[in-house]
Amino acid sequence: MRASGNTVLFSIAIIAASLATGLWLFRAPVTSSRTWHAMITPLASIIGSGFLVLGPVLNMSYGDYSPLAMAGLCAGAYLFGSAVRFNIATLAEASPQRSRREYALETAASWSLAFAYVISVAYYLNLFGSFGISLTGAKDLVWAKLLTSATFVLILATGWYRGFEWLEKLEYVSVAIKLSIIAGLLVGLLAYFFDQFQHHALVFNHPQKTGWAAITLAFGLLVTVQGFETSRYLGNEYDVGTRIRSMKLAQWVSSAIYMIYIGLIAYVFSDFGNKPNETAVIDMMRVVAPVLPFLLVAAALSAQFSAAVADTGGSGDLVAKLTGNRLSTRHGYALLVAAGLLLTWSSNVFQIISYASRAFALYYSLQALIAATMAMRLQRRSRASIYFSLAFLGALIVIFGEAVEV
Repeated sequence: MRASGNTVLFSIAIIAASLATGLWLFRAPVTSSRTWHAMITPLASIIGSGFLVLGPVLNMSYGDYSPLAMAGLCAGAYLFGSAVRFNIATLAEASPQRSRREYALETAASWSLAFAYVISVAYYLNLFGSFGISLTGAKDLVWAKLLTSATFVLILATGWYRGFEWLEKLEYVSVAIKLSIIAGLLVGLLAYFFDQFQHHALVFNHPQKTGWAAITLAFGLLVTVQGFETSRYLGNEYDVGTRIRSMKLAQWVSSAIYMIYIGLIAYVFSDFGNKPNETAVIDMMRVVAPVLPFLLVAAALSAQFSAAVADTGGSGDLVAKLTGNRLSTRHGYALLVAAGLLLTWSSNVFQIISYASRAFALYYSLQALIAATMAMRLQRRSRASIYFSLAFLGALIVIFGEAVEV
């Protein structure tokens, strides 16, 4: 990996691309599009935290095969998404009526999603803490955990006394900032890739993970492409066709972004000979342009906080609904924060990523079982076979998903 002499030009291109994307996202035709607004929530979830950790992790673990690993994650997520989309479409039909088994599976899936939200918020806020201190020079992880803990307390106090409605109104701004910075990052990486290519400086890294170890690590990274399922829960705002379309578009766009991102960094950064850390992307991008670390930290803080707020609200609402309001949404927030603080001080970020991946895999497995059951009842046996296979894959992820070694 060689430092480029064009970092100033790269910085200018990155800032210009970010500003141009931001201006485009706030144009009236974009902001008034219902499909785009429906797509914002799943798209923001899919390319949120994963964008911060996937690059270094895949580069160091899979080397030259990083794009293949990324393609596998995207394909797996899209297949699970197909089960969720089938459920959206089928449940919207007036008939046939759902069976008792399907209701039981749906209840179990809802509880698993509430549990997954608990872990995902810990994941988001631990990344928030790590990126929050990344530019301060502090090396002790205790400072990151203290910042994470303080943010948990802030979110609990906000949800308990005021609710999150006023924060949720900022979602579009947060998403626009993140997408603008990602656009700038991709432009910078593209310029850096061609600079390295012209100087015959592309690198080819030997994979550290192969065989079954590589597969179980990929299982443990499922949460980095999670978020598409949020389209299912937009029913009060959008019709069935819009929700299904929003999920497909979000998965297509996020997959394209991820494949370009991983395809570029796989051959311009060495593996450093070190084990990854959660903020390794900052050191990697500093080589491209000095402006990128600051932009990435800004994107990380905005994205992680907004995602944590969204999932805290979702978890509280689910707990209240599933307990028949015997536990209020505020009690749901308190339980989430208590569990999040326990995870923060007992686990590292990569362990939490693995836990979250397994929790969402359980939810996806149950959704696939629901889809398979309904497909069997509708005499769609080939589709049912696919969904039963997906349910089995989800179970394998729950059992065998591994964390990144640090």
